[in-house]
Amino acid sequence: LFDSVYPFYPQQRKAFVFDVSTIIVIVVFLTFACSFLLIIPGIRGRVRLYWTLRVLLSLVVGVVIVAVQFTGDWETGWVKANTSYKSFSCALVKADIGLHVGLGGVNVTLMGNPVSQINETINYNEHFAWRFGADYDHSYSEGLERGLPSPILYVAEKFTTQSPCSMHMQYRISSHYASATLWVAFCTWLISNMLFSMPVLVYGGYMLLVTGAFMIFSLLSFSTVRNSPMCPIQFGIATLRTGYGGSFWLTLAIGLLCFVAGITVVALHYFNLDLLKTFFDLREDKAEEYQGMTEVYINPHSVNEGL
Repeated sequence: LFDSVYPFYPQQRKAFVFDVSTIIVIVVFLTFACSFLLIIPGIRGRVRLYWTLRVLLSLVVGVVIVAVQFTGDWETGWVKANTSYKSFSCALVKADIGLHVGLGGVNVTLMGNPVSQINETINYNEHFAWRFGADYDHSYSEGLERGLPSPILYVAEKFTTQSPCSMHMQYRISSHYASATLWVAFCTWLISNMLFSMPVLVYGGYMLLVTGAFMIFSLLSFSTVRNSPMCPIQFGIATLRTGYGGSFWLTLAIGLLCFVAGITVVALHYFNLDLLKTFFDLREDKAEEYQGMTEVYINPHSVNEGL
């Protein structure tokens, strides 16, 4: 103990910018995109533009479906407050306190305003996970043992299983269902790409509609936490209020994009099939096939015999 309190970190944990899993997902899809761009010069004519548009749109949908599984900004909120910094101390600090809710847990951010106060650098970000295989209460207990700042522990305590707020079950269950439906959307996205390459265009359009539907279902699952009363997170007279974050709105935008693309493919299949085949580079293949079939060599002896 140091002055009868738990010691803080020798070097405080800095607020995160990107999650490592998110970076890995983005790098993998960027590798696919760069590999495709290398073969673009080998595609001739207008077909090059169609191929580029199809592949890049498909990769954008895929990377968003996977990346938002690991982001921590499905729901975010910030508040400026004068609050106590650590237990057994009456010292107050001015700080920005942030709450970032993801599908796998919550991040609580504490940033001093200014950063250096009471002879310490106040710049923390702590993650408390609730995915399958993770024990949120254990993570919170470890935070207590390490002597995390009081504002972080106060916010994290709201999501523990023993809290009377019951926010843990609300967020954990809705996040699990949202994550599961997003993985189903990823599977249907893969199936749609396979159907487009076979090619079975209209069924690929149907699977795009299914992909968009499951993405919307994930948003509905996560938004169910809004239907129950929220426990107030109060710092003096300031209240920490949260709203939907960037990952939520990005998932909504990509889901609507899948709906638009799927409806367009199905509509073109029934009303303008030639245009749809042109976009998917099928008419040229047919034309080359017919052109090749016109070069037929006939044996005159067989014709004379009526064969």
